[in-house]
Amino acid sequence: MTNAAASPTVVGVQISKKHVFSKTAEPVIRLIENFGVEGDAHAGPTDQHLYHMRRFGQQPNLRQVHVIHAELFDDVLTKGHNVKPGDLGENISTRGVDLLSLPTGTRLHFGSEAVIELTGLRNPCVQIENFQPGLLQHVVEHRPTGLVRKGGVMSIVVRGGEGGCAEFCVNGQSTAGASLHVRKHNDSQETRSP
Repeated sequence: MTNAAASPTVVGVQISKKHVFSKTAEPVIRLIENFGVEGDAHAGPTDQHLYHMRRFGQQPNLRQVHVIHAELFDDVLTKGHNVKPGDLGENISTRGVDLLSLPTGTRLHFGSEAVIELTGLRNPCVQIENFQPGLLQHVVEHRPTGLVRKGGVMSIVVRGGEGGCAEFCVNGQSTAGASLHVRKHNDSQETRSP
């Protein structure tokens, strides 16, 4: 699903101040520790997802930041669906990192400061079908081995910071375009952009 030769990059950062499905592209977003994306309706120490609040009441927010791999947009385009960063409600759109294969607890480092920790896969819902009829079947596939969820990952902010596509850095060094590196929780091995 991802191009192994591609350097991990951020291709879009998005927020929405209201509880709507899609988010709007921004030049820069600010990640706040134990809170989420500043100004986003889903930020907060407790879960802000309206359905979850009604069904489960007040719970810790393990969905502070939603991250999607842009390769999904490429894949659904071949199936007749034009989707761009923010359309599926994600805060950060990446390219060149296989988000879906990363285990819970993996930490993604954005720029010289911000760090998020993956809490699980996004559970795609009917809102995707309402956004574009027929799209949900490509974001959740039913296979003989079970469901395959391709709608990205959810995370919490473990260290705050800010950045946008052009402002993200690796190890404090500016790079051409947006960059990130990935470190598995409790693991000294990292995947870095050059």
